[in-house]
Amino acid sequence: MKLNLQTKIIAIVLGVLAFFFLFLGPPLSFPKGEIVTVEAGTSLRQISKVLKEKHIIRSRFLFEVAVISLGGEKGVLASSYLFEKPINGIHVAWRLVRWQHNLAPIKATLPEGLTVKEMADIFAGSLTGFNKEKFLSLANPKEGFLFPDTYLFFLDATPEVIVAQLASTFENKIKPLQSQIKKSSHNLNEIVTMASIIEKESLKTDERQIVSGILWKRIRIGMPLQVDATFLYINGKGSADLTKDDLNIDSPYNTYRNKGLPPGPINNPGLDAIIAALYPKESPYLYYLHDAKGSVHFARTFEEHVANKRKYL
Repeated sequence: MKLNLQTKIIAIVLGVLAFFFLFLGPPLSFPKGEIVTVEAGTSLRQISKVLKEKHIIRSRFLFEVAVISLGGEKGVLASSYLFEKPINGIHVAWRLVRWQHNLAPIKATLPEGLTVKEMADIFAGSLTGFNKEKFLSLANPKEGFLFPDTYLFFLDATPEVIVAQLASTFENKIKPLQSQIKKSSHNLNEIVTMASIIEKESLKTDERQIVSGILWKRIRIGMPLQVDATFLYINGKGSADLTKDDLNIDSPYNTYRNKGLPPGPINNPGLDAIIAALYPKESPYLYYLHDAKGSVHFARTFEEHVANKRKYL
């Protein structure tokens, strides 16, 4: 009698273990290190199909029951999930409902002076399924106001999240300068537009403030800015590649044809360039150029400027 009871208990335990192994346990071919991306709007049936095909779950039915029990049919959160080791189907369901993606953030470094298009290229090369077109549609109107810095984003960060973070960082960085901007004779768009030009026209802080003074002076006296930096935005050409035809391009960003600032920023400047635009340094100079080594040479008159061209270029 006792033997029959023991036999029944053993049989029940073995049955439970077999059930767990066959239906709830991880497949023997579980792919360690697999990353699965769940797109927004994907149905639970589609998710279970993908997980089954990738050998991450054994039973689609039990996985779906677990998801509904833990978070409802729409409980799976869109993200990318790393499965670094075998886990059972209930644990898989729990992770997808609780957004436990187990992915380390990706570091994205955006140098000063990048355009939103160049930013998009960086994100496209490091983030999974990055929607470049969507990013550009959101970021283009904010050119100049997306702060260049080093950021940490999850692998599946959306364009909305990225643009919001870059814009928020800009607002935080500019906040200490807002009172001074209000006191200046220029609005924020003008300051940032000038800063974007300075970002490409000079690299050193002390030089930037003098260059800033020169450019604001040119606007003040009605002289065209005549900066080459805007052509990087117009046609991608730097100073060394510009032709006479380029200088005659009909574009509101052509500062040889048009007086004053261009309509908006030509890139996203860093804080140093923004401060230089806000705090220009007065000088007797009206011209400047950089030689092959990057050193700047200032001139008071056009004749001095021509002499510097002959000497240094």
